[in-house]
Amino acid sequence: MQLDTYVFFNGNCAEALALYQAAFGAQIDTLIRFRDTPDAANVPAEWHDKVMHAMFSLGSSEVMVSDGQFGQPPKEYHGFTFSIAADDAESGERTFNILSEGGTVITPWQSTFFTAGFGMLKDRFGVPWLINVVNAVEVAEDAKQAPAAPEQP
Repeated sequence: MQLDTYVFFNGNCAEALALYQAAFGAQIDTLIRFRDTPDAANVPAEWHDKVMHAMFSLGSSEVMVSDGQFGQPPKEYHGFTFSIAADDAESGERTFNILSEGGTVITPWQSTFFTAGFGMLKDRFGVPWLINVVNAVEVAEDAKQAPAAPEQP
């Protein structure tokens, strides 16, 4: 079994893909425009260049995306947040800053008691993101200072 994510961009999918390439190096694995489908003759001309289906990857994660369906009302995003695990504070802050351009910052980029960098935002397309630095060195240091577990009899 596999769980996949599919996000619809209300006509802004190509712009979102460009943002995600800039923000975190997303690799576009698949891109099909409405003009390239067998049903292209039934698609309004203003939708020919829109993205019918695309897939991007980041590491081993893949996300499917689309402009949606012409004639459908725009939808807002509710009930989920994409989470990016950054390797260090510098790359995390860079990703946060790029994604937040034209968007809404929910939690400003900052160091916290649990990480060297953390922030939450909605990008300019309304997609919610959480950026968190995962630093094995800091985790290892914290683990050294933790009290030892009691020995089992």
